[in-house]
Amino acid sequence: MSGFFSTISRLRWIQRWSLKRNTLKENVMEHSWEVGVIAHLLGCINNKLFNGTVNPDRLSTLALYHDCAEAITGDLPTPIKYYSSDIEKAYRAIEKDAESSLVSMLPQELQESLRPFVCGGSGVSEIERKLLKAADNLSAYIKAKAELANGNAEYIKTVNDLEHDIKNHEMPEVGYFISMFIQKPESVDLSKEDYSIGYDNLDVAELGLESNGVHYRDIIRKLRTA
Repeated sequence: MSGFFSTISRLRWIQRWSLKRNTLKENVMEHSWEVGVIAHLLGCINNKLFNGTVNPDRLSTLALYHDCAEAITGDLPTPIKYYSSDIEKAYRAIEKDAESSLVSMLPQELQESLRPFVCGGSGVSEIERKLLKAADNLSAYIKAKAELANGNAEYIKTVNDLEHDIKNHEMPEVGYFISMFIQKPESVDLSKEDYSIGYDNLDVAELGLESNGVHYRDIIRKLRTA
């Protein structure tokens, strides 16, 4: 029996941002899903708006597996990972060993199919590499902005650093993504979305949304604005 899936599923227990106080916890599995979605969108943007030829589905799959080695190594915080060239080099070697170990857990007949995704450095084009890095940065930026919105000043420098990194990508796909999905107020804070819009046109009594003259939609609204 293969231990690949049970091992990679441990990503849900590995917390990111461990050197900071967090109001919103984030594990590696959640981060990988978000990077996958962002990478897929960047691929679609690249193709539809900027005459690119990347495969969004492949890009998304690469992103899903981009931190899979951390199921074995854990998440090493960025300040430590890049503290010195020696530490970075040593970590890269450990990461490669972990990726190879994950591939070896797969049934023999599946190893070559998944190796390009688990061992992400092999066969990745330059444009794929850039889009994947941009997706990773954008995911971190969304998290850091959410922490700032919650009053967590520890993320001020992180947001500034990430804005600098994102600007340095100089990719029109990234600019489009930010303008469409991050800068607009309605795409940033889902907690302020009013999901009760349209309730006023419904018969709340008929739907069982009224009890002793109290509308549950009103309770929901009060809770959201508390």
